[in-house]
Amino acid sequence: MALHNILQNAFLGLLLTFTTIPIAAHAETKTLVVAGGCFWCVESDFDHVKGVISTTSGYAGGDLKNPTYENHEGNQEAVKVEYDPAIISYDKLISGFLRTIDVTDSGGQFCDRGNSYVSAIWTMNDAEKVAAEKAIKDGEAELGKKIVTPVKPFTTFTPAEDYHQNYYLGQNRVLTRFGWVKQSYAYEQYRLGCGRDAQVKAVWGKDAYPLQMGQK
Repeated sequence: MALHNILQNAFLGLLLTFTTIPIAAHAETKTLVVAGGCFWCVESDFDHVKGVISTTSGYAGGDLKNPTYENHEGNQEAVKVEYDPAIISYDKLISGFLRTIDVTDSGGQFCDRGNSYVSAIWTMNDAEKVAAEKAIKDGEAELGKKIVTPVKPFTTFTPAEDYHQNYYLGQNRVLTRFGWVKQSYAYEQYRLGCGRDAQVKAVWGKDAYPLQMGQK
């Protein structure tokens, strides 16, 4: 009985020790909102970046309230990126992002044409505006061409429908010209058929998809 009491007290003491250890606060996170054509592709690119915590596909840049995939007139397909600035800086994210799109195309991106698919960077403050504009100037110097991706002050972002989130990972079956296939396979075929990666490499050469945009 005495041994039982000793063991019970020891266990309670150990439990108290663990329950009173303070839990470290979550790291500070920041938000980046960009458009680079199909939001499935942009989301996929950012999900492979070390320091990115989460990504959300959605609509930005327009005045339409409650935009949807069927009706988002005036908005671009966009992605909201939550990231840890202690791991990756805003400058690197923007520089990397520019090298995942065709920054010379003002009419859309790749096979997707029209306002819904034009590229853009939305900034949250003056410091981000300065950094984004510098990244564009640096890119123009590297390319020897004008970068048409605009830098705009952030206004609103509306998340897209649930079925668009992490579409590139989806295991649901969807009907395509290849028949019923998993949406992850449909995504891969769409990205390949749209010529996204090939065109980015044609624009940026060896600097397309830099390491920080391609490795988690």
